[in-house]
Amino acid sequence: MEFEDGASEVLPRARRGGSRDAIVAAAERLFLERGFGAVSMDDLAEAAGVARRTLYNQFTSKEEIFREMLRRVSGQLEDAFPPGIETQGKVEQVLRLIARAILNLHKQPEYLGFLRMVVADARQFPWIAEEFAAVMDPQTVRLARYLEHLTGLGILDCPDPTLAAHQFMGLLNEFSLWPWMMGRKIVGIADADVVEETVRMFLRSYRRPQSKAQQTVARTRSS
Repeated sequence: MEFEDGASEVLPRARRGGSRDAIVAAAERLFLERGFGAVSMDDLAEAAGVARRTLYNQFTSKEEIFREMLRRVSGQLEDAFPPGIETQGKVEQVLRLIARAILNLHKQPEYLGFLRMVVADARQFPWIAEEFAAVMDPQTVRLARYLEHLTGLGILDCPDPTLAAHQFMGLLNEFSLWPWMMGRKIVGIADADVVEETVRMFLRSYRRPQSKAQQTVARTRSS
């Protein structure tokens, strides 16, 4: 529809987008407070402040709302781990970038709330865990492939890159993710220190020792 001055009628679309966001925000809150199974579509409409008809115009079921939440989490992961991050310098630099991205992701309330909901409801609704894993697992596979590539180049020595990838992430999760998930006080250590020690410990275990010739070349390049 066009107005007399030629402007497009954009307000209804904006309202629809606002309703959709309000519904997802209400779902994030109610699913976390009560659990996925205990929340009805009527509960979501009331919490979002929208009519039942508006709710069903946007989403046909709670499952569809969950998948919209999952799509948004996927977008957060893409922002945290953009394409090409593996090419951003030497292994130390890349691992630092990945470590910082993981710690920053743990600071996003939406991501943490969604993760807690998945943990709480996965036993009753196994499909929730399966769909969440389908989004998360590729990031672990991506890190494992990077470590496998460096092993092939003789830079690292990771007999099991998947194991190494989980170990790297586990070192970071211990300081920020798991304390929050368990309702414990987060360990008061600066992110910069966590990143540096994680990278140092990881490379101490997995970096392939350089030959004397390689060490000489490295010193020559750095001088």
